[in-house]
Amino acid sequence: MIIGVPTEIKNNENRVSLTPGGALELIKRGHEVYIQDGAGANSGFPNEFYEEVGAKILPTIEAVYDIAEMIMKVKEPIEPEYELIKEDQLLFTYFHFASYEPLTKAMIERKAVCLAYETVEKADRSLPLLIPMSEVAGRMATQQGAKYLEKPIMGKGVLLGGVPGVSPGKVLVIGGGVVGTQAAKMAAGLGAQVTILDVNLDRLRYLNDVMPPNVVTRYSNEVNIRELIPHMDLIIGAVLIPGAKAPNLITRDMLKDMQPGTVLVDVAVDQGGCIETCTPTTHANPTFIIDDIVHYCVANMPGAVPYTSTIALTNATLPYAIQLANKGWKKACQENKELELGLNVVKGDVVYEAVAEAFDLPFVPVDSHLN
Repeated sequence: MIIGVPTEIKNNENRVSLTPGGALELIKRGHEVYIQDGAGANSGFPNEFYEEVGAKILPTIEAVYDIAEMIMKVKEPIEPEYELIKEDQLLFTYFHFASYEPLTKAMIERKAVCLAYETVEKADRSLPLLIPMSEVAGRMATQQGAKYLEKPIMGKGVLLGGVPGVSPGKVLVIGGGVVGTQAAKMAAGLGAQVTILDVNLDRLRYLNDVMPPNVVTRYSNEVNIRELIPHMDLIIGAVLIPGAKAPNLITRDMLKDMQPGTVLVDVAVDQGGCIETCTPTTHANPTFIIDDIVHYCVANMPGAVPYTSTIALTNATLPYAIQLANKGWKKACQENKELELGLNVVKGDVVYEAVAEAFDLPFVPVDSHLN
């Protein structure tokens, strides 16, 4: 198979979808890998690293899309890329369709095969291609939240860990999944007082067992959220419903109950956000203020640490990419249910129910394209 890796063109997206080591593993199996000139540079992987393992460098994004049977990306295609996508071309990347209707309709129109990292799902309901970036984003959520609590950036002026004689900051994490766990772990490590909310009692029991004493768990409901938010310095939204839009658990009217300078970090913003007042921002302009509350809503947080993120992502995606390249997308999805669940849009049809429901589009069972 011919695999193309374009340079990411989303604002301040510095990651690349494939390391030179990953390219080598595909090339060893008889596949051709084409890398756009400079695609890996911001992640610490210059052209020569790819050329050393046998990948070929192409000068433009148009050349990569034109030659490739499978495009491997990090973030969803953005508008300048739509016209480059060919009918039947396989796109293997994060899509987050349910949060952006124009992207969904563009991929339907292009009649591409869209296999989304975020909905590849194991039998135990875990999301193996989302986990590594969720781990990065969860840790970064606390790191960024701690920074934006500083007064020069309009935060409350609170040091999360406190100092002797001064109470530490208080952090609320909504969602006890991978993102929430990593965010809480980082906040606890800084010495903050941390509360994690979740609706899964088994998960809360697990977190109660493994977290340090400065982390407590509470059941997630509106009453508890409203009770807690007036006392918090940093609130991290870490709610995920696979493939679907995140629910708004922090609503606009709740802002009035928060102290001025409280920081909100919505890690779910690329799935529509779980904080009503959050809209996607970029690393160039990461924050905005509503009612004296600082909002950090960067939709590609791991893009700020591209070396770590690129290696972690390739570690997770490569085994699936090899299956797709060796067998073709159809046979690979027939033989691997995990990959089948990654199919969202296939040749003009929406085959992932949550995406169809998000925009009231016709839903076509994926079996119609696999049998």
